Amino acid sequence: MSIEILMPALSPTMEKGNLAKWLKKEGDKVAPGDVIAEIETDKATMEVEAIDEGTLAKIVVPEGTVDVPVNQLIAVLATDGEDVKAVAAGSGAAPAKAEAPKAEASKVEAPKAPEPAAPVPAPAAPAAPVSAPAASGARVFASPLARRLAKEKGIDLSVVKGSGPRGRVVAADVVAAPAGGAAKPAVAPAAGSAPAAPVAAPLSNSALLEQVKAYYEPGTYEEVPLDAMRRVIAQRMTEARQTVPTFYLTVDCDVDALLKLREELNKAAPEKDGKPAYKLSVNDFVIKAYALAFQQVPDANQVWGGDRYLKLKHSDIGVAVAIDGGKGLLTPIIRKAETKTLSAISNETRDFAARARNKKLMPHEYQGGSSAISNLGMFGIKDFTAIINPPHATILAVGTSEQRAVVKGGQLAVATQMTVTVSCDHRVMDGAMGAQLLTAFKQIIEKPMSMLV
Repeated sequence: MSIEILMPALSPTMEKGNLAKWLKKEGDKVAPGDVIAEIETDKATMEVEAIDEGTLAKIVVPEGTVDVPVNQLIAVLATDGEDVKAVAAGSGAAPAKAEAPKAEASKVEAPKAPEPAAPVPAPAAPAAPVSAPAASGARVFASPLARRLAKEKGIDLSVVKGSGPRGRVVAADVVAAPAGGAAKPAVAPAAGSAPAAPVAAPLSNSALLEQVKAYYEPGTYEEVPLDAMRRVIAQRMTEARQTVPTFYLTVDCDVDALLKLREELNKAAPEKDGKPAYKLSVNDFVIKAYALAFQQVPDANQVWGGDRYLKLKHSDIGVAVAIDGGKGLLTPIIRKAETKTLSAISNETRDFAARARNKKLMPHEYQGGSSAISNLGMFGIKDFTAIINPPHATILAVGTSEQRAVVKGGQLAVATQMTVTVSCDHRVMDGAMGAQLLTAFKQIIEKPMSMLV
């Protein structure tokens, strides 16, 4: 029986991808593990490996096609013993180009009804039945990572709808599934109770666009469609603002000692191939100090897990990197930053930043982590607040280093100061814990020699 190859979900946030290149052509033999195509996701270009064995009978979606929805048929594989030409002929023509999405919702959300002309009460029809789980003992096709994640989250894989080839459950499906693996059935209103007040349906993207365009004279603007990365950023940041109860704490840090030590260390850097082996930035010190602060306040090194926290052992610090001229953002993660030297952090950060701008990071290099740092100091920004990126419970916003008038020992003096603000998820920590974390950071950053021992 022929095997359908579907557009895979290569990350939990992926809804569409660009089919950049086919590495196999029609008629080629394919074995499990063979790289058959390159897919551009919202954040990276990734290789797709074959799961099954056979012959590539038909390429349904040609290379260069953009915005291919997850789970759309992209190719057909003929298994051993099948007539390749017959399989290719029976696979049909390439699917019509998908329409632009009418809602930037996550692919695990239920489809929305068409927007009504006016708000109307929900019909009194009974709730749709919930799909029954797979029969007891039925085999569930799932990737090893999906099985491990399901076990950790207590999810029954038999009730998780797979988005991989032939319905295979992949890690993204488990991440998106609620605890227990299935949605709860809707509860019918009690007999005799008053119907809920009518709620206006949200505007579709097309309706919202027309509403916004009505404010402006035709010809005075240019429409710039969102790319995949911007769609995901817009979706995730909106969700974060709406769902994460956030409070903010701010301190000013004296960085004169840090700047002096940085200059001395850079001057002492050994040469390698005619160039300094490292060139430390202020941000390298910030990463190290933030990582050590989490080790001093271990209860703050937690992320949100729904009905529990995950208390992390190491300080894995994400560093926000702007790409595409500020049109996108990636946050590569310095793993175990508390154990690394400043020079190692510096070189790793530079490598990540370069590959992030070329979208060459692998998912494990930008997913997870303890917290993140957003540094706008190089743009002269004095202070700002950053939006938490779930499941993180914190993010540190770093402003520029500038000379300011301060009072020291009752006397007016000039000091180089840097303002930092930590955003905290109140579900994970309270104000006192956030203050302890920020105080620890301030003490470390103001005594930078402690980062060398």
